[in-house]
Amino acid sequence: MLHRFEFDGTRIVLDVHSGAVHVVDKLVWDLLDDYQQVDQGEMVDKFLDVYEPEDIIEALCEIRDLEQKGLLNSPEPFPDGYRRSGECVTKALCLHLAHSCNLRCLYCFAGQGCYGGADELMQGSTGRRAIDLLIDRSGGRKRLEIDFFGGEPLLNFKVLKELVSYARLQGQEKGKEFQFTVTTNGVLLDDEISSFLIEQDINVVLSLDGRRDVHDDMRRVPAGTGSYDMVLPRIQKFVTLREGQQRTGTAYTIIRGTYTRHNLDFCSDVLHMAGLGFKSLSIEPVVAFEDAEYSIRREDIPLLLTQYEELTRELLKRRNSGKPVNFFHFNIDFDGGPCLPKRLSGCGAGGEYLAVAPNGDIYPCHQFVGRSEYLMGSVKDGQVDPSLIETFRMAHLYNKEGCAECWAKFHCSGGCHASAEGSSGSIFIPYQVGCELARKRLECAIYLKAVELNQIEVT
Repeated sequence: MLHRFEFDGTRIVLDVHSGAVHVVDKLVWDLLDDYQQVDQGEMVDKFLDVYEPEDIIEALCEIRDLEQKGLLNSPEPFPDGYRRSGECVTKALCLHLAHSCNLRCLYCFAGQGCYGGADELMQGSTGRRAIDLLIDRSGGRKRLEIDFFGGEPLLNFKVLKELVSYARLQGQEKGKEFQFTVTTNGVLLDDEISSFLIEQDINVVLSLDGRRDVHDDMRRVPAGTGSYDMVLPRIQKFVTLREGQQRTGTAYTIIRGTYTRHNLDFCSDVLHMAGLGFKSLSIEPVVAFEDAEYSIRREDIPLLLTQYEELTRELLKRRNSGKPVNFFHFNIDFDGGPCLPKRLSGCGAGGEYLAVAPNGDIYPCHQFVGRSEYLMGSVKDGQVDPSLIETFRMAHLYNKEGCAECWAKFHCSGGCHASAEGSSGSIFIPYQVGCELARKRLECAIYLKAVELNQIEVT
């Protein structure tokens, strides 16, 4: 299976099953259509009016050499289908420290932070049980991850500190290492909290949607006014502090935005945030039901695809001017990357990754929290529903509708389970709008990587 595309005149071929990427000239591009069905003499005759015979023969030899090396038209790794086997090891937890929020973002999938219930903060005892559960279910895995989420997790900063300390202590005793991530809107990001996050080498995801009017349109305080002028100085100060104080730590800070139908020109928002000095950025399409007036529609896709292309060009300009920006969705490891089982299963929600609500209830991920049909158990008794685990383990790309035939399958991994379920009612039927955007992002990422490796000269 090959995927061929052009970006600004550059012809690129992705060998889907090996992951090999080839930048090719027009001769090879033309030969790829027929070389498997037509012998060498016929190929020479077919293109004799366009190319020299020796050039055609040389190109055919190069193509066949790549085939023999398994880098072109490589075979399907699971021709008879795929079934996951072995023990399900849990590697990460999303701890909902707060089902409460100090903002009222209009597009919030969590119902302004409370997930359809009452405001609630996680107790330290519940968080400790969740950490014990993670350790018990982690098998021989040494490195574990904990995401602090909400609502707004910093509303429960005292428990956050307690759980970091507890996990580190348990890790020393049980031979485990923990990496922590906090996702915050930045409202409570004062000097005390900032210092703690930096000193503890905690990853931080900071919410900012881009331009002031775009951000304020969706991310509002309870009184109804925008939050841009309140959170931006706090975010800037934190990023400056981390850049100034971090020497040996490995934690990252990323500014994460959401685009909606109100700002389909989202490239301008990425460039706005880059202009503020932020170097690690992500902006993602809104997760919303189709009837929401701000949701992405199929008719919006052509414009969004051009926005990703424009963003690619702008990021190249910044790189060439010595002001590079790390854009999350264009980061793809072509030098091995995740193992094949990981590529097949994606995020691992529902088994490798679990979410825990403030009351201790367990769900497949943060986007399923509060939905009774996806309740998997509770940390109070340490039991997790094996049938739901098996359902999510089977939701790999070879069991998802259309995924096995898609050229992007080993990078997309079948897409987000929650988006699939939200759009189709089934985690086995992917969200088609998300699929089209993911494929375009992958093309942009491949092009950027080819430029980085000096396979393409861009002026």
